[in-house]
Amino acid sequence: MSLSIASRYAQAVFEIAKEEKALAQLEADTESLAAVLATSPEFAAMIASPVVSRTEQGAAVGAIAAKMGLAPMVSNTLALMASNRRLFVVPQLVAALLARIAAEKGEVTADVTSAVALTAAQAKSLAASLKAKVGKDVKLNTTVDESLIGGLIVKLGSTMIDTSVKARLAALQNAMKEVG
Repeated sequence: MSLSIASRYAQAVFEIAKEEKALAQLEADTESLAAVLATSPEFAAMIASPVVSRTEQGAAVGAIAAKMGLAPMVSNTLALMASNRRLFVVPQLVAALLARIAAEKGEVTADVTSAVALTAAQAKSLAASLKAKVGKDVKLNTTVDESLIGGLIVKLGSTMIDTSVKARLAALQNAMKEVG
């Protein structure tokens, strides 16, 4: 249900930004919101809390939007969501907006998990390899999972490529069980 709610708000904001030729501003604001969601547990708790009143949520979101310098289309959407008690879908809104913007730009997003942080050269090389495979620009969402020991897990749409040492060891362990 929350995905449906977020999708409607995302479609509306996206269409407004497209009409005003402000997709770049919308993308910057959306990425800023994503960063705030990721780094501020207080903000995430406030938007999800049923205890915080509409008025308090509206005031808090208005102050945060002003401090962040968000465009009026984004700050007005957040204010509307606060007045309708829909701020709990902001994370889904951010994801939906980023997906729509990427589709408009002809980009696809690949989720990459590695054992150690990728260098800029490695990320660029991986993005170029994926671009050659899918024929579109590829934006990387990178995370680090030290339990992989080495290698990568790449998720691109419905395709997953797992070259991690952890997966290879698990496959070897299964093969050993079959023998014994």
